Amino acid sequence: MTTSQRQPTALVTGASSGIGRAVALALGAAGHRIAVGYRSDLGGARETAERLPESARPVLVRLDLADPEGAAESVVRAAEELGGLDVFVNNAGVNRRAEAVDEEPEGWRRLIDVDLTGPFLCAQAAARVMVEAGRGGRIINVTSVHEHMPIRGGSAYCAAKAGLGAVTKVMALELAEHGITVNSVAPGETATPMNGVPETADAADIKRPAIPAGRPGRPEEVAALVAHLASASAAYTTGTSVVVDGGLGLMAAIANQQYANTI
Repeated sequence: MTTSQRQPTALVTGASSGIGRAVALALGAAGHRIAVGYRSDLGGARETAERLPESARPVLVRLDLADPEGAAESVVRAAEELGGLDVFVNNAGVNRRAEAVDEEPEGWRRLIDVDLTGPFLCAQAAARVMVEAGRGGRIINVTSVHEHMPIRGGSAYCAAKAGLGAVTKVMALELAEHGITVNSVAPGETATPMNGVPETADAADIKRPAIPAGRPGRPEEVAALVAHLASASAAYTTGTSVVVDGGLGLMAAIANQQYANTI
């Protein structure tokens, strides 16, 4: 990705709080000009912009993944306002639960639109901008640990996140010749407002005995990985999904092992 003589640019969706805000701040600190994507929390988006360094020259971009085509158009408009797009971080999404036998078609379709169709069309729009510019680029999809492992009540959510993980691999394969890397970051439980944790709380104060690290993740810990994947030093990393879950995925056999040890 060639960015000499020009400031690199980045659009982060869902940047009004949580992981998205942390990613925007990390990329701003790394020297990018930032487009702060948000759906309805204009106040939160403004706060993110205010916390960015002056050099980030932030712009606010309203983007609603429930309208996938409209969201993709917002990506193109943001790229035009930024003067190009070097990094696109697909972070926005929703998280809901419904048992498979109780899932309603409307709820299924909405979640798939917001967590899969919208992100795909946005990544497609970003890729088209990058290909046309001919400077390469970085696309980073924030999925979930549930891209890789199921959770009760997560038929739609897991399907969407696994689907976005597959999209990541296909786009990585197709876009490599253009110097564009595509990766996904799969967080486990993270201490964010979306998960009911105030921004002022420290994840270290939340006990999670089922996670080897003993706590949820911090948004900044996820953002640090995203910032690395957005950097020039990650030019040889593409088509992968990096799990950031404090070791949660290592625990699959532990409960059964504890029962087995009682025999």
